[in-house]
Amino acid sequence: MEKRQLGKSDLYLSEIGLGCMSLPTDQLMANKIIQLALDNGINYFDTADLYNKGENEKIVGNALKNNRKDIILGTKVGNRTNETGEGWTWDASKKWITTAVHESLKRLQTDYIDVYQLHGGTMEDDVDEVIDTMESLKKDGLIREYGISSIRPNVIDRFLSKSNAVSVMMQYSLLDRRPEEWFSLLEKNEVSLLTRGTLAKGLLTPEGISRANKTDEYLSYSKGELIETIENLQSLDKPLNSIALQYVLQSKVTGSMIIGASSSQQLLETIHAYKQQVSVGILDKVSEFTKQDVYKEHRV
Repeated sequence: MEKRQLGKSDLYLSEIGLGCMSLPTDQLMANKIIQLALDNGINYFDTADLYNKGENEKIVGNALKNNRKDIILGTKVGNRTNETGEGWTWDASKKWITTAVHESLKRLQTDYIDVYQLHGGTMEDDVDEVIDTMESLKKDGLIREYGISSIRPNVIDRFLSKSNAVSVMMQYSLLDRRPEEWFSLLEKNEVSLLTRGTLAKGLLTPEGISRANKTDEYLSYSKGELIETIENLQSLDKPLNSIALQYVLQSKVTGSMIIGASSSQQLLETIHAYKQQVSVGILDKVSEFTKQDVYKEHRV
């Protein structure tokens, strides 16, 4: 599998990263999926302290502890589980991030995190404190690089302008092209895009029509528009999931596509789709079939 440099860092990520949130809670089943990812050249694994109240990090840590030197591990911080265990609150304070990183390290069974991302963010955050905390963790060797996972352009813009971040995670797919407006900002700051939702909850797979029929709407697409769009995409001479993956990869700002898998079969289907070549002509055509929406909130 091809690898891409993450921003201006020394890290090179596989073009597909495994989104671990979808992993089964059964350790043996999760191990099989992660081993399949490793066997197929996937070296980036993405989790968060929020997922299943930290249990996801434990599963990932157990599965990867013997391969630590060969992989790139990313997790996220900022969502603090309430003492009751029900729900969470946003906490981007230095005190919490410093506490949370040590808890994540313990669950992941590692001495360092390769990519540590702020899992959200608001304009009310003390961004200078957040960045100072990330830089301190980096200096102490607890993390190698840091970034932000957000769909708020004003939060992202401020964070990048003040920091040495190397990544921004955003939902990006053929059905959600809002990030394209901000690609120049990422390029200017030498930051890579880590994409999520690239297959749009299965809408951009061969089963897309059946899924669309069970969906009332998707973002700005009405049900009718969604079905028509997917029918147009499926009329092209390539599998829809292959088109969806290659569309996202055609941008040089894309660092890795974070794709989830709850079974080995799901992961194999994604890997097979990734290996299919898609012509530039088809990729140009799909942009005509889909909307180039923009973010209407959190712009200033």
